[in-house]
Amino acid sequence: MTTASPLRRGLLLACAAALCGLAQPAVAQARIPLRISSPAVPDDWHAKMWTVFKDALEKSAPNQFDVQINLNASLFKQGAEPAAMARGNLELASISAFDIAKLVPAFSIFTAGYVVRDPQHQQKVFNGPIGTELFKTVSEKMDVTVLSTVYLGTRQLNLREVRNVRTPADLKGVKLRMPGTKEWLFLGDALGATATPLAFGEVYLGLKTGTIDGQDNPLPTARAAKFYEVTKQLVLTQHLVDSLFITISNRSWNALTPAQKQHVTAAAQAAAKFNNENRIKEEGQLVDFFRQQGLQISTPDVEAFRKSVQDTYARSDYAKVWPAGLLERINATR
Repeated sequence: MTTASPLRRGLLLACAAALCGLAQPAVAQARIPLRISSPAVPDDWHAKMWTVFKDALEKSAPNQFDVQINLNASLFKQGAEPAAMARGNLELASISAFDIAKLVPAFSIFTAGYVVRDPQHQQKVFNGPIGTELFKTVSEKMDVTVLSTVYLGTRQLNLREVRNVRTPADLKGVKLRMPGTKEWLFLGDALGATATPLAFGEVYLGLKTGTIDGQDNPLPTARAAKFYEVTKQLVLTQHLVDSLFITISNRSWNALTPAQKQHVTAAAQAAAKFNNENRIKEEGQLVDFFRQQGLQISTPDVEAFRKSVQDTYARSDYAKVWPAGLLERINATR
């Protein structure tokens, strides 16, 4: 057996080092890219949850994924994410019930008032048979897979003058600001008020001057916009429990191994849990905050509101695209 010359040994070592150097980028390239697009601002729980997703995935599947978080709608504008995922230009996003309803009309039931009772009811509906059935249709129609359901917030009423509000009849004549689409305006009218379209940036002044008598938004939004400075009452109508859905493009989903799918799903569920717990806690604290600001806090007969609003929707064209018996199944979910 001959011994390699020093020159030959040097060449072999150099080649080995070069091969190792080439291998390192190859390992990096093997990471599966997961680009995330979100319109959320960094301080929002819906933004922070993506860091939870990234950390959970890295912990359970180290060095397998390259999670890229893009906030402030910097990658795709809000509402454009579903199409981007269907085209394969985006891997992950959180999309709304309104986004889904555009392509899956049955999903519009979750844009109606008093369908989802509270965050707990929301999770039971979407994590049960109803969610399984609807998410299957979402996958077929939109080419995305829903991984988890995120609590977006519960909409309440701010009124500029104190009223005794027990039922929808007590809101008669109240000019209630709503977003300017027909779906939102229908909800405002269904609540018993006179729905009045107004840009969000004009709501504060509208409340101050009396152009409008009230507005509806989740409590964190009402605080951030300082509506407590120009209103005297908070009515806990709880008329819309809103949702977001963490989704992944089917193209990306189908390329994963069964183990990788489990890791991604678990990370999405951890992200949703983080958001939901913090959002619920924050909303609970904000009731006291508004009370400290001098607002009168009142709780109406929510069941009377629910029955009236659901009856109004049942007589409308919106309900015609809802599968028979779906509303009853949602109401029966406990």
